[in-house]
Amino acid sequence: MENVVVIGSGVMGRGIAYVSAAGGFQVVLVDIRQEQLDAAKADILSIFEGAKKRGKLSDSEMNKGIARLSYSTDLEKAVKTADLIIEAVPEVLSIKKDIFERIDRHAPEGCFFATNTSTMSPTEIGSFTNRPEKVIAMHFFNPVHKMKLVEIVRGLETSDDTAEKIRVAAEKMGKETVVVNEFPGFVTSRISALVGNEAFYLLQEGVGTPEEIDKAIRLGLNYPMGPFELGDLVGLDTRLNNLKYLHEKLGEKYRPAPLLEQYVKAGRLGRKSGRGVYDYSNRTES
Repeated sequence: MENVVVIGSGVMGRGIAYVSAAGGFQVVLVDIRQEQLDAAKADILSIFEGAKKRGKLSDSEMNKGIARLSYSTDLEKAVKTADLIIEAVPEVLSIKKDIFERIDRHAPEGCFFATNTSTMSPTEIGSFTNRPEKVIAMHFFNPVHKMKLVEIVRGLETSDDTAEKIRVAAEKMGKETVVVNEFPGFVTSRISALVGNEAFYLLQEGVGTPEEIDKAIRLGLNYPMGPFELGDLVGLDTRLNNLKYLHEKLGEKYRPAPLLEQYVKAGRLGRKSGRGVYDYSNRTES
């Protein structure tokens, strides 16, 4: 496996493209908008520079990694020589369906397909193709270049060979892996969604301020980030969409807190909008 195509150049897609290139793969990052690709390229170069400054990469390794990356708005052309395609588009099933139907028509017969989803069914996504045995979920975590885990999720039809090939590819990207079987929310999203949603109920009930709740979880439960800090990083709209899906599939314990829904309706989506639970308009990003 040498050639990786990443579809979607948002925060997750550009992170996946970075770790793939740094891990030695030839990478094409695909998006429908050139301006989005231009922004992704600048961000990826910044991540490479940061890795060099921290001593994670030498000058030579950084330059080789950058050289392995290319950018394209032509999906059909990009996937023609792919060994692995990783989809990182928004968590909207109709969008994913269109992507997987298209790549199934144009990718080589031996190509593996992965969806970077935190909740959606790789079995259902595999059904959009004629190769469900080669479809799997690779759940990366944000920020991709810092978070060590990739949660690999097998669908009903996913073959043992596919699961093993994807595990090896993820480890080449410098990641630790767990391989689990599909169930709504997998492992990490189910737990994270519960914690994040309960934090909003605590805030809604006046139990504590966001700062107090985050500090209690960080120091009392040894979490690296508080639930509001994490929600603002991931995006409160993304958190809400995940909760709605889990509520539909798994029942009442995942019903979104009304306050979370209010924040999203108000456009308070987190870091990406400048304001979520916390205000980022005057903060300097680290």
